[in-house]
Amino acid sequence: MKKLIFLALSFLIVSGMSFIPSRADLFTLEKDVKPTIEKRFLERNLNLGDPVFIRIFKQESILEIWVKDGGLFRFYKAWPICKYSGRLGPKLKEGDKQAPEGFYRVTLDALNPNSQFHLSFNLGFPNEYDRYLGRTGSLLMVHGGCRSTGCYAMTDKGIEEIYLIVEQALLAGQSYVPVHIFPFQMTPENMALHANKPWMGFWRNLQEGYDLFNQSLMPPAVFARNGRYEFGPSSGVDYGHLNPD
Repeated sequence: MKKLIFLALSFLIVSGMSFIPSRADLFTLEKDVKPTIEKRFLERNLNLGDPVFIRIFKQESILEIWVKDGGLFRFYKAWPICKYSGRLGPKLKEGDKQAPEGFYRVTLDALNPNSQFHLSFNLGFPNEYDRYLGRTGSLLMVHGGCRSTGCYAMTDKGIEEIYLIVEQALLAGQSYVPVHIFPFQMTPENMALHANKPWMGFWRNLQEGYDLFNQSLMPPAVFARNGRYEFGPSSGVDYGHLNPD
């Protein structure tokens, strides 16, 4: 049996094909990792499958997951981002190797267990706001593998936990997971520090959504109108994300 597996892998290498795992290869991941995550959730009086919300901060290189607990979202955990490409500021066009900033959503069909970067999920760039401004790009993801050409790359261990939490929330019925991506923690001090940067107008618009979540602990409803983001109270159903087209 081992010889057959070796020969099959050798054929893939010789023929120039890269080996991409199938869903079956995730059996061990779910068997070993999922029980640990379930235990961590229960220790916090949460359930794996509860609605979740993601925030990403470029400058601090962290990805946060918040979990809905009753009527509000509660901080669960932050992971270090292993690598992202580009600098502070939004993604403008295909090939600029810039990681996006803004308000995005992850749906069940955006999950890719067969990713060449171990596991991944697509952020949905460009969204309605990006398209209005003529911004282009594709396959902007959060994934493992710790290398990036426009994505947010985590360690393989980190993406295993993040992926499973997102997957379980979507399988349990959350229509999509909001992902809010900021250049930095949008505190008054940081906003003052970057006051002369060319993207400050855009960042002040992002700060509106940042502040609304911090005040209410519910992701605000996000709308794209005439080249800017607008916000309203969370519906509590779709967990406050940018309206689907």
